[in-house]
Amino acid sequence: MLIIKIIFWISLLIVFYSYLGYGIILWIYLKIRQVVKGNAQTFPQQKTAFEPAVTLLVAAYNEADILEQKIRNCFALDYPDQKLEIIFITDGSDDNGPEIVQKYPRIKLLHKPERRGKLAAINRAMTHVTSPFVIFCDANTSLNPACIKEIIKHYQDEQIGAVAGEKKINNTSVDGGSASAGEGLYWKYESFLKKLDSSFYTVVGAAGELFSIRTALFETVESNILLDDFMISMNICKKGYRVLYEPKAFASEAPSLSMKEEQKRKIRISAGGFQSVVLLKELLNVFKYGKLTFQYFSHRVLRWIVCPVLLPIILLLNITIFANEPGNHLYALLLFGQFLFYFAATIGWLFAAKNIKVKLLYIPYYFVFMNIALYIGFSRFNANKQTVLWDKAKRKIA
Repeated sequence: MLIIKIIFWISLLIVFYSYLGYGIILWIYLKIRQVVKGNAQTFPQQKTAFEPAVTLLVAAYNEADILEQKIRNCFALDYPDQKLEIIFITDGSDDNGPEIVQKYPRIKLLHKPERRGKLAAINRAMTHVTSPFVIFCDANTSLNPACIKEIIKHYQDEQIGAVAGEKKINNTSVDGGSASAGEGLYWKYESFLKKLDSSFYTVVGAAGELFSIRTALFETVESNILLDDFMISMNICKKGYRVLYEPKAFASEAPSLSMKEEQKRKIRISAGGFQSVVLLKELLNVFKYGKLTFQYFSHRVLRWIVCPVLLPIILLLNITIFANEPGNHLYALLLFGQFLFYFAATIGWLFAAKNIKVKLLYIPYYFVFMNIALYIGFSRFNANKQTVLWDKAKRKIA
């Protein structure tokens, strides 16, 4: 039983570290560093505003129903018109999206009838970018007016290779729902971790809703890559540049229409996570990448690869220990806690199916939901069944 107990506690500590402990350690470290060194961020003094030429690149596959709204949002951005080029790429779209974009001479339209996936479209669009900086965003997001200035200011530091904005989930209905509540809570926590990651050293993978790079650092990525945003930003990290997080630049989008739609998105991301870990295996060399390896392993590898395996092991080991030592109150309490957590997740799932909102159940339900998506995503990745030509998740309409 001693060996079983050791494995149990190690597994439990790894899961705790991955989801909570890593963030706690970074938070404590940064607080200590702030006391010792201070944490004021300064930018070089400029006689004129730092406003270099920028390209805003919008991938818009079959987004005709929201393109007018997106275009208005782009025109409302607070940045000099003569220094901002806007490119919409609508490759593969078979709606009237290209015709809508063509009505606006200020926007450069790139369109081919063949659909080869978002990354293939981005690779093609990047050959048309001439500015030193490019900002990627999705058509279904709304950017805050100051986002470009808030992002670009960081590039005064030559060590900054990319800057990621914040993703916000709008609650578009009175009562929200499990999809919007769970997704919103998840991204609030992820935003908190990104802020810690950025302050410590670098963001470990940017979200495609809003991120930017130095154009010169872009590398053409194989078109079969599932997580284009993650791979593009991590390739920049591999070159020794940092990826910063700027919460004052944000992209707002509606939540998934339902948990079924959110599941489609999570499974694709999960399959892409496994693919990315395989392709980025060299980042596990701590002697070469140092802080980056620590962050990548703690924030991504453990959560994507290790913890989904450990969760059922922890439950089974706990049952085994309790069966052999029924009088041990500590393991009885831990087992009860696990059963209660998974019971709450199950009730949350049943309520979600009936669109019943119970805030107390959001966390256990979404936690289990994400890990189930990882199991399915691994199955898809292993069987090579996850295509880059995925159907976008339907989202609520404001």
